[in-house]
Amino acid sequence: MAFADTTFDIQGRETAPPTTGRDRFACDDRRPHAVVIGSGFGGLAAAVRLGARGYRVSVFEKLSTPGGRARVIRSGGFTFDTGPTIITAPFLFGELWALCGRRLSDDIALTPLSPFYRIRFPDGNVFEYSGDRAAMRREVARFSPEDVAGYERFMGVSEAMFETGFERLGDVPFSRLSDMLRTVPDLIRLGAHRSVFGLVSKYIKDPRLRVVFSFHPLLIGGNPFSATAVYALIAFLEQRWGVHFAVGGTGELVRGLVRLVENQGGTVRCGCPVSEITTRGNAATGVQLANGEAVAASVIVSNADSAWTYRHLLPAAGRRRWSDGRIDRARYSMSLFVWYFGTNRRYPDVGHHTILLGPRYRALLRDIFTRKVLADDFSLYLHRPTATDASLAPDGCDAFYVLSPVPHLESGIDWQRAAEPYRKAIADHLSATLLPDLERSIVASSLMTPQDFGNDLNSYRGAAFGLEPILTQSAWFRPHNKSEDVDRLFFVGAGTHPGAGLPGVLSSARILDKVVPHADALA
Repeated sequence: MAFADTTFDIQGRETAPPTTGRDRFACDDRRPHAVVIGSGFGGLAAAVRLGARGYRVSVFEKLSTPGGRARVIRSGGFTFDTGPTIITAPFLFGELWALCGRRLSDDIALTPLSPFYRIRFPDGNVFEYSGDRAAMRREVARFSPEDVAGYERFMGVSEAMFETGFERLGDVPFSRLSDMLRTVPDLIRLGAHRSVFGLVSKYIKDPRLRVVFSFHPLLIGGNPFSATAVYALIAFLEQRWGVHFAVGGTGELVRGLVRLVENQGGTVRCGCPVSEITTRGNAATGVQLANGEAVAASVIVSNADSAWTYRHLLPAAGRRRWSDGRIDRARYSMSLFVWYFGTNRRYPDVGHHTILLGPRYRALLRDIFTRKVLADDFSLYLHRPTATDASLAPDGCDAFYVLSPVPHLESGIDWQRAAEPYRKAIADHLSATLLPDLERSIVASSLMTPQDFGNDLNSYRGAAFGLEPILTQSAWFRPHNKSEDVDRLFFVGAGTHPGAGLPGVLSSARILDKVVPHADALA
């Protein structure tokens, strides 16, 4: 199939130059050196926090542009955010700007969205999911009047989960087992042993509403039928601070963070993959780049996938907790099939965030997480940022991405063969539901498959969110923010505590303030 205008590279090589940085701090800068591997949101947030704590920071990014999963593609007048599109808890970004003596609003315009999502059922019925509690009660009543009281009770539990899981524990390092044991009474009281779906079902009876209020774990790589009920906190978190969009796209936040790092005297070097974390004894001493360059450092922070970091950047000898066997036995999140496309027409009736539910819920998730097969049906997340910011596409055009949860690479699916038929099936479905005459309207297109997550983003098994967020892989059971196996090595991002999602990865960088010594202690 030929497209009318252009296609583009998933790595966005037409965009920023390969290296960014400032030279106002000369190479004889005597501050202790910190190296950050990866320039995703976790890595850039870590770089800002380390810079504020007195370190000279170098960020090394494998791809040709910064952002990791949040990198940006520009082509033919279209701007596509490749990764996160849902911004919650914006105060976590505000903290980073404040550390640099600035306000977030100096550089970034955040627009609150309402509704947060439109959830479309196979029969065409739509649930408008918003932060307006009264409007939510009306929506629940429209589907099932007898569930309004249950919805309120569920939101009360979600708030309690939020207070414990996010406000009290979200930035706790969980470096010791005792940190976990102290939380057990609260977790038992809140029913953390249940799944999110199980918790929702305790309060809500209508099967459609059970889907509406249990889908959130999918935003962080979890199966609602196995993800610990602690993640029900997301429902209250969204109501607490809202769902926002960064004008110009999520990439504006990436560029803003890069500027903060540079203004602290740090550098962000793109096109510089790290091939090894060097060690002496049991301590990290620096990194070796793929080009052969050796970089010494007092502190190493990996924003790369934690399983990939342990498996490929460190020798097996000396890894006591995260051995190859333990890494292989762990359970990993699903992956994603993402289609980025631009159209030469507008679809004004389509909202900013739409969730199109397929005919199956539990069975489809079983296919993805347990059976690891590519089903004929799917549920989709459709992102139309031009509903809020028309500048992301040429005049009269729309920019989209559509995401389908799929099994990770352990499935054995040959994505070179499967990608185009799967894309075509999604396009046909979108044409029949929300985007009429879609195929004839496409002028830009690119795909990202689980194989790309593995190859381009070094995601172990192509899992889009790292470890699956089940109870036995949460908090103390996740790879720690301060490595258990290698001194002076730290982790941020989706693969460590507290987990995936923008609030999670930004909170992981927050934890560095508690586990990384201040630079003055090393000077």
